[in-house]
Amino acid sequence: MHHMTGNSASPLETRITGSLVTRFWLELFGNSAHFPIANIMLELLSEKPLDYLGAPDLYTIVSASLVQAYLLARWRIGPTPRRFWGNLVGPALYTLVESLVEGPRFFLATHHLAYWGFAVAVGAMQAQRLRLPPGFSAPLIVIENITRTSILFFMYVVFETLVNPAQTASLSDFIGDTSHQFIGLAVLFLGLSVGLANLTTERYLALLKMTSTQLRTYSEWLLGRDLLGQTFVNPSALSLTRRERTVMFMDIRSFTRWSEAQSPEAVVDLLDRYYQVAESVISGHGVIKFKLSADEVMAVFPTAEQSVRAALELRAEASRLLSGYNLGVGIGLNSGPLVEGLLGSAEVKFYDVIGDTVNTAKRMESAAQTAEVLISESIRNAVGQTFRTGPRREIVAKGKENPLAVYPLEN
Repeated sequence: MHHMTGNSASPLETRITGSLVTRFWLELFGNSAHFPIANIMLELLSEKPLDYLGAPDLYTIVSASLVQAYLLARWRIGPTPRRFWGNLVGPALYTLVESLVEGPRFFLATHHLAYWGFAVAVGAMQAQRLRLPPGFSAPLIVIENITRTSILFFMYVVFETLVNPAQTASLSDFIGDTSHQFIGLAVLFLGLSVGLANLTTERYLALLKMTSTQLRTYSEWLLGRDLLGQTFVNPSALSLTRRERTVMFMDIRSFTRWSEAQSPEAVVDLLDRYYQVAESVISGHGVIKFKLSADEVMAVFPTAEQSVRAALELRAEASRLLSGYNLGVGIGLNSGPLVEGLLGSAEVKFYDVIGDTVNTAKRMESAAQTAEVLISESIRNAVGQTFRTGPRREIVAKGKENPLAVYPLEN
């Protein structure tokens, strides 16, 4: 069984890449909120707390970081993540609002300008990492985390300058203080440690993502994309269930006789192109599942009309491919109840459809002549006058007590 259509992100795809909400929280707490938190602590402790809580500074920087996290989360999955410009959203909004409130004195505060400096540095490293092969981006991950932790040390320096000016009269006095040395070295090695931890985590997550993508591909081969996605929303979707479906069978007439005179490579080449044609056509008509086996194609559709349109297009496309080999296809369609779901043992299971509706469709396909599409009475009644059919005829089917009434499609 091969994959089916799906235009929007499937539930499985969302689990692999993360939902927008998940990506937002990762961006906020893993990136956008770092400097704002340090800035809030600096201004809260260096000013009167009640005055600070009543001013717009706190709410502006929080809002700016939330907007930045949201935009980066949206852009994270797209073709252009915009990591550099996205990291400048927070400082840009904060500067715009606060400069209108405070005027030119806003730009005299060192930590306000530092917001831009750290944002540019982090954004540049993140953007550069996207351009580098995974193995070459490792140093940037470590350096970025050291840069992040240095926000704490930088803001501590600013805080000391504001509240303890005597200890920061000169750079030598500040560095000569052992407590300052302790904080500086602790921040440096903490950043190095966090950077190495994040590097290991990113490599492990990349491996998990690659593994999950491979498993998703293999699962889609067996279940189909839509059905696989449904199982993550509703695990019972794979349980055996009775449903009304339309089943189509198609195979190549005289294929066995033709293949006897061909090399194995020639047979495989034709089958590969035949499968590509079948998959391309069937996937465009709302197919629930389909299965390819040798020269036979089996497909299950939700409605009779979808199956008929798929069969007509398949006949045209397959005939175009096979005419050069003096081959053609026969197709049979039948609607009715069947049981679909997982079948097999405790160790090995596969998704399939079982029932007389399936068997009858196969018998009809076997009775179809080259380039002929036979439909059952139930399908003819379902599609009404939408499609023209030839005269009714009866076929004798194995296992059937009475002949089957079938109609050849003419258009």
